[in-house]
Amino acid sequence: MESARVVGGLARMVHDVGLAEELAQDALVAALEQWPETGVPDNPGAWITLTARHRAIDRLRRVTRYDRKLEEVGRDMEIRRQAAEAELDDVLDDHVGDDVLRLLFTACHPVLPTEGRLALTLRLLGGLTTREIARAFLVPEPTVGQRISRAKRTLTERRVRIEMPAPAEMGERLSSVLEVIYLIFNEGYSATGGGDWTRPALCEEALRLGRLTAGLVPGEPEAHGLVALMEIQASRLGARTGPDGEPVLLLDQDRSMWDRLLIRRGLEALGRAEALGTLGPYGLQAAIAACHARALHAEDTDWERMAALYRVLAHVAPSPVVELNRAVAVAMAYGPAKGLEIVDGLAGERVLRDYPQLPAVRGDLLARLGRTEEARAEFGRAAALTRNERERAVFLARASGPVVPGDGRAVAEGAARGRGEERGTEGSGEG
Repeated sequence: MESARVVGGLARMVHDVGLAEELAQDALVAALEQWPETGVPDNPGAWITLTARHRAIDRLRRVTRYDRKLEEVGRDMEIRRQAAEAELDDVLDDHVGDDVLRLLFTACHPVLPTEGRLALTLRLLGGLTTREIARAFLVPEPTVGQRISRAKRTLTERRVRIEMPAPAEMGERLSSVLEVIYLIFNEGYSATGGGDWTRPALCEEALRLGRLTAGLVPGEPEAHGLVALMEIQASRLGARTGPDGEPVLLLDQDRSMWDRLLIRRGLEALGRAEALGTLGPYGLQAAIAACHARALHAEDTDWERMAALYRVLAHVAPSPVVELNRAVAVAMAYGPAKGLEIVDGLAGERVLRDYPQLPAVRGDLLARLGRTEEARAEFGRAAALTRNERERAVFLARASGPVVPGDGRAVAEGAARGRGEERGTEGSGEG
């Protein structure tokens, strides 16, 4: 997240997200050129930030000098110059505030379409590649690249300032802000690609941003619902991987390793959301996650309550991914045949065509029903679709090893990758 902080601070200075990214890249290139000779500084992030800020200041001063030469054009040019100098002084003296949060609210400006806001903020703040963002929304990679480019161009052309909106304007951006924070958290919780099962630093930054945002809008139940969901999910991070980084599925986890402080904080945030009114999508997902958190042993999990909550969630925020998660809960509560019925109904969903959790869930349900060869084929499909090396190894093992009808341990990991066309979901599965 160091990159997001650098870009956020620069954007506040130069009021241009694209230019801020260029300056940050220039500073990184300078580091790659100089560090081999001078050695890596004790604080690399601070070095890059300072170098980038110096370049931003040089750029602003060049603009100021140019404005001075054009004074004869009119009084308004002189006003612009004075304003630029005053703003530069303010920026240099500003040691208060959160540049990342400021950048987040700016990138979620209503002048941008929803898909552009999400793609840009995930790229800038989450540090996600266009491929990872494409996987998050189940859309082609070139589409994401075009959305990011258009969003940056629009912010520049519309001269959108890099600043926190006024309290009265915050509500119209809140939905996008919460969604971006959640998607950043999800990428940290279950990495789309690469060799790591989780990326805890992304979870930590998403939690930090979520808590700050909830503090800015204390009367918004969904802000507290999202914080509750992330707190509860993050409580399981330490138990989700084994000694060699291999995935540990939910029902196999050592629950004594779950962070009880995070669970308590999550349940308190859920209580705040409930006290403010009817639970929305994030609050409902937090209530689902709480079913796991309250179960000291896997066999104590209230799957029937979870299935009921998913039915409500499917009504409030319908999406194929929500349905896939509901199928997991239904299978655990009422048997694999009931879950498979829901999963088979999703076979024609376009957005799930390349989604590895669909064949993975179906494969586990088939295995539990004794349909071994069909199950192997589904796990093979899931392995071919995933870009995460750890996840692929799990699927390949199920595809090639003995497929024994089990107790739903793999299906409890299920679809809780937390991504979908509208919004990811976490809950019944590993979530």
